[in-house]
Amino acid sequence: MNPVRSDAPPNHAPARPPRPERFTTISNLPIATVYGPAATADLVYDQDLGDPGQFPYTRGIHPSGYAGKLWTMRQFAGFGTPDETNARYRQLLDAGGTGLSVAFDLPTLMGRDPDHPLSLGEVGKCGVSVASLADMERLFAQIPLSTITTSMTINSPAAILLAMYLVVAEQQGADWREISGTIQNDILKEYIAQKEYIYPLGPSMRLVTDVFGFCAERGPRWNTISVSGYHIREAGSTALQELAFTLRDGIEYVEYGIEAGLAVDAFVPRMSFFFNAHNEFFEEIAKYRAARRLWSRVMRDRFGATDERSWKLRFHAQTAGVSLTAQQPHNNVIRTAVQALAAVLGGANSLHTNSLDEALALPTVEAATLALRTQQILAHESGLADVADPLGGSYYLEALTDELEAGAFEHFKTIDDLGGMVAAIEQGYPQREIANSAYKFQTEVEQGVRGIVGVNVHADDTAPGVPTLYIDEGVADDQVARLADLRRTRDGDRVTRSLDALRETARGRENLMPKLLDCVSAYATLGEMCDAFRDVWGEYEEAPAI
Repeated sequence: MNPVRSDAPPNHAPARPPRPERFTTISNLPIATVYGPAATADLVYDQDLGDPGQFPYTRGIHPSGYAGKLWTMRQFAGFGTPDETNARYRQLLDAGGTGLSVAFDLPTLMGRDPDHPLSLGEVGKCGVSVASLADMERLFAQIPLSTITTSMTINSPAAILLAMYLVVAEQQGADWREISGTIQNDILKEYIAQKEYIYPLGPSMRLVTDVFGFCAERGPRWNTISVSGYHIREAGSTALQELAFTLRDGIEYVEYGIEAGLAVDAFVPRMSFFFNAHNEFFEEIAKYRAARRLWSRVMRDRFGATDERSWKLRFHAQTAGVSLTAQQPHNNVIRTAVQALAAVLGGANSLHTNSLDEALALPTVEAATLALRTQQILAHESGLADVADPLGGSYYLEALTDELEAGAFEHFKTIDDLGGMVAAIEQGYPQREIANSAYKFQTEVEQGVRGIVGVNVHADDTAPGVPTLYIDEGVADDQVARLADLRRTRDGDRVTRSLDALRETARGRENLMPKLLDCVSAYATLGEMCDAFRDVWGEYEEAPAI
């Protein structure tokens, strides 16, 4: 929004502060004007860089970079009914997409069925509505799960949605040991940033580690968690905070997995990460390189992992939704291209590029296709894929990488001193840090010292708009009607028995995934399964972070 001063005279254009000769630097790190050999004087090649594919993987986890295999072009999509989203998936695959990524609506994310009073007005609006196995069957109709990799962005009910996906894959004849994909399953960042939690932290972490244990045995190619810095950055963090809190979340998950009795090298190789690709071009590239170096050292030195797969940080990147503007939305194409370029130069293993209209509504087919084309142009017309880590050795980039790594270790120490990330969240530490950074950023925008083209610099109220996608309430009516029909036709006694067994298991320590698979196969609904957990564990209420 255009900054408006509270003391602006009525019925007049809002007063603007005088524009500085130069806007504030977009980096939150101290930046020099010129970098030379002194900036990397302490850098030891074998210890700090190495070749691509070699420890500590600063330069990438694959020796040939993208010359061996391009990144996966995994476009995030989901809206309306499962049938509508299925059609969008097939359109994206036909346009050259190489993986799927599911966006769920708010009721699904919060473990509520479409007919729940709290779902009113939200069904299918910010993602696809999935309330049962029947919906998951429709979502992936005519899409072979044995060959397509799928990422599902869901957290509190992640184990339930994974169970639905596995049953659909089995119905298609796919072998669970062979299918590949990712469930986000990152509940810590919900308490920190996105706030789509349901249960207290203890039971929530149990759900995470139960997925670790189940997939280590039954689904060894499935990525059991995508530790997400994306939402931390979207909430207003700096690049350093995103790096530090995301990696420290990862450390917490490893500690909880070990406490649950899992061998570190049995589950860590299937952990993946998810980072934001923001406007700070060089800082973003350095962030990804620092993340790989940090993770490799932590896994080897702190946890004693011996499997090289445990040392290698694999990550998905998504361009920064929070950077998109409703004003002059065509500018968002350029922002997305710059951010995607940073992700690729930083070695992302898969990438989603945002659409130009996402500050206004869900993407139209045309906008989503253009976003995919952005990746394809980078892949096929730029030469980016020809050389592994082409910016490696840059004085500036290596100095930024070192500074981000050092800053992240300082945050690690603070969080360790607080008792770990769960304890830090309960004390409000990461929440306060992010809130302060978000406030600082917004204040700089409103005071005119941080420039955003089309918003507080080069603003133009006559710039053309774009068409938007509208989701009407007919989607909710359709989903509620289908749900009522499901409840009439399923085996009610089988549903009751499976839900009772789920509650009983939730009271104990046995792995919950087998019982969730039983509930899903009986066509118990998402809300019914989540309510069974609510009956046993209750719901989490966040204390004010002061």
